[in-house]
Amino acid sequence: MIIRKGYKYRFKANSGRDRQFGRFCGHCRFVWNKALALQLARLESRTPLLSYQDLAGLLRLWKQSEEYGFLREAHSQALQQVLRDLDRALWDGLKKAKGMPRFRKKGRQDSFRYPQGFKINGSRIYLPKIGWVGFRQSRDILGEPKNATVSRRGRHWFVSIQTEREVSEPEHTSSAAAGIDLGVSRFATLSDGTVYEPLNSFRRLENKLAREQRRLSRKQKFSGNWRKQKEKITRLHVRIADARQDYLHKASSEISKNHAIIVMEDLRVKNMSASAKGTIENPGSRVRQKAGLNKAILDQGWYEFRRQLAYKLAWAGGVLELVPPHHTSQTCPACDGLSPGNRRSQAVFRCQSCGYENHADLVGALNILRRAGHARIACGDTGLAGGQAQEPSRQAA
Repeated sequence: MIIRKGYKYRFKANSGRDRQFGRFCGHCRFVWNKALALQLARLESRTPLLSYQDLAGLLRLWKQSEEYGFLREAHSQALQQVLRDLDRALWDGLKKAKGMPRFRKKGRQDSFRYPQGFKINGSRIYLPKIGWVGFRQSRDILGEPKNATVSRRGRHWFVSIQTEREVSEPEHTSSAAAGIDLGVSRFATLSDGTVYEPLNSFRRLENKLAREQRRLSRKQKFSGNWRKQKEKITRLHVRIADARQDYLHKASSEISKNHAIIVMEDLRVKNMSASAKGTIENPGSRVRQKAGLNKAILDQGWYEFRRQLAYKLAWAGGVLELVPPHHTSQTCPACDGLSPGNRRSQAVFRCQSCGYENHADLVGALNILRRAGHARIACGDTGLAGGQAQEPSRQAA
């Protein structure tokens, strides 16, 4: 089994290096925007798009010209990686309907990647055309380094080193299985009764963030005080994101270590958090309430939680299964009775047929687990770990 893992470290402070990193990011941003403008113009004129090889040839011409000769300052492979990323993004936008790539702005997505040529020596890394740079090595790097990415987050610069190593096929130490129901009032409810309360990192700092943004609006744009205030807001956003990421990693690590099979709903978070304002011809209803719900959903980080569970279970020898989310909170796990009236409120479930009563989130988790069991039986696989066939009422007790 091949494991690909990323190790991210913060560079040690150095104003000269920071300016150099910023220039390299500017060169990469210029190549992205210029190549994207060319491709979009060809789309509008219904001309075939340029291939990566064509764009790489244009890049060589740009570097040889007087007007764009500054691109020679950056490493050639870092600029080529930008063209590869753009080619992949265009393909995903056109063929997979993932949305077309956008032009990049200064201060957003500032990064560049080395596919080779870098060297690592302890807590230092050699970057072509930059030199040796020290970083805060918080843990050892395992595996063979494959690429290195320099990126900015807030006011700090980081290096992400992707490694690859081969390990024996893992076997999970547990045989338990659990269904997980994700929510807003409860972040995650497991079918064994375990509950993870929501962190709500954005809600905790929402008022402070609003105050700082109002102060920013009263300052002269691009002035010294405006830039200081802008940096203060950026630090708040980083603090919110870091708290959320830390919570998701802790929860996903604990769950993946204790369960060999995890079953979740295949939620479409993008659709669930879509705006309800509608159009001028067909205005939406209860727009304010839906906006508040959207904010709460996005604050939980459901998709990132699912992504972390998937790879952590794979590394441990477990498996993550996804099931359709329809009616999981309206179906009785005791008698299979389905009715919208079974769920009396956000938290209360009471079956109108048999009288079974429990917390609605726990009922959802039990149904999610049972739904995966039914799918396996239909496929001829009944070897579910953790006793999935046991009675729901006994699990909920």
